[in-house]
Amino acid sequence: MGLHYWADVSPANWLVASPTPWERLVTLGPDGFQSRARLRFVPDPIRPGQAESDVNVGDGHPSDLLQARRALHRLWRFTATPQDCYFCLWDGYSGLSPEMSAGPLVALPPGQEYPYRQYALFRGRLTDIDEWETFLGADGGDFPPALVWPADRSWCFARDVDPHWAGIVGSQAAVDALVADTYLDVVVVRPGDAVPTYY
Repeated sequence: MGLHYWADVSPANWLVASPTPWERLVTLGPDGFQSRARLRFVPDPIRPGQAESDVNVGDGHPSDLLQARRALHRLWRFTATPQDCYFCLWDGYSGLSPEMSAGPLVALPPGQEYPYRQYALFRGRLTDIDEWETFLGADGGDFPPALVWPADRSWCFARDVDPHWAGIVGSQAAVDALVADTYLDVVVVRPGDAVPTYY
């Protein structure tokens, strides 16, 4: 069937109901998992006040989407439901159709008239990430999904619009596999670790 818009947002209720503060939830994923990591799309800043535009990664550096795709492929073997996964697209991108924009949308934090983040929900196989930009087109498909999780909720990928990295939570084995992938720049996030940002 492939990736398709999913108007029933109830599969995201476990995230909406999460006690994790929304800023942490959308950047590092929900609490309650064995391990947590950051997929760095570009290296962390090396000095205070550094702007992301000051980073020179070279012409051959893979896009955020390509890196996210690789990480999600690595997570395939750490879920029992790779054929049934959910993908969230932030409504701030212009790739949403009027039907999608009209909702319902996944809202974080919930219960506010103007939530900080709202997402259209899609459903498909994990490998449908390979068709992400084709499915969404140039107005939304250049960016990784904001949230991805399999139906068994064995892990969660979170990519907010501001940080230069994505957060991933899951089992220790899943995070270890990501860290071991030399194509990716993945670092473990331990409790109390400061997460760097550019300015």
